Amino acid sequence: EIADYSVRCLLSGAQFESSYTKGDNKLVVATDSQKNTVFYLAKTLPAEKVMVPEVFATEIAKFMVNKYDHVTSCQVKIITKPWERMQLNNTQHPHSFYREGKETRWTEAVVTKINPPSKIGLSARIDSGFYDLEVLKTTNSAFTDFWRDELTTLPDMPDRMLSTKVLCQWKYVAGNIDALENIPFDAIYAGAKRNTLDAFANDPRAWVHASVQTTLYIMADRILNDFAAVDDIYYALPNIHYFPFDLSPFGLKNLQADAEVYMPIADPSGYITATVSRPSKGKI
Repeated sequence: EIADYSVRCLLSGAQFESSYTKGDNKLVVATDSQKNTVFYLAKTLPAEKVMVPEVFATEIAKFMVNKYDHVTSCQVKIITKPWERMQLNNTQHPHSFYREGKETRWTEAVVTKINPPSKIGLSARIDSGFYDLEVLKTTNSAFTDFWRDELTTLPDMPDRMLSTKVLCQWKYVAGNIDALENIPFDAIYAGAKRNTLDAFANDPRAWVHASVQTTLYIMADRILNDFAAVDDIYYALPNIHYFPFDLSPFGLKNLQADAEVYMPIADPSGYITATVSRPSKGKI
């Protein structure tokens, strides 16, 4: 198997101030050292800790805050560049791959000492997600009964073509870093993608497709219901518009029920976002 990662590592700590204000570099951990650390861990950690980006990012961050007393927090972001093994003559090739999909999976882990400078106790937060998952459906999407005033020209659209490029991200928070060990990160990623696609295409409830907003909400609600480890879900769904092209100057019908040829319109377009969270466990 192949894991192709782009890794960003950021170190934080109050003692770095002198490197900014006094030109004192004694505590600066050079980029070269951080690069070497990532390669070192990739080589020495068990494969199961390298192949899952959330686990690998957390291992890098743990290593940094434990190795350097003056580092109080380490933020590691990993962007995955997935590969799929080639199949030739119905047989998986042993060493040839191609890029799978078009969406990009990413993760960012932050590990912080609970009581610096002591190394006893680490808290962690992991943000994960994917972006550039482009989807399109030719029907079963509506936008009607919206606010109207003297500046409104858009007609009701009880059925339309809908396309968007999905950005989805979710958050895990652990007061004790050991709590992260049993989280099924790969399964959650796969489930988030599956729920996103299924809600977009297959949800049988008509109201789910009344707008991009309702579809977004159901996508997030499904993920929260399926995975207790996820604290909240953020989606950004930009409208990618395709409108029927008017062919009437050429004696052809291509509007409303006759629409078959569409033209993409880049701007203006809606940009729908929301964060859906679990109910607060605090006092009401």
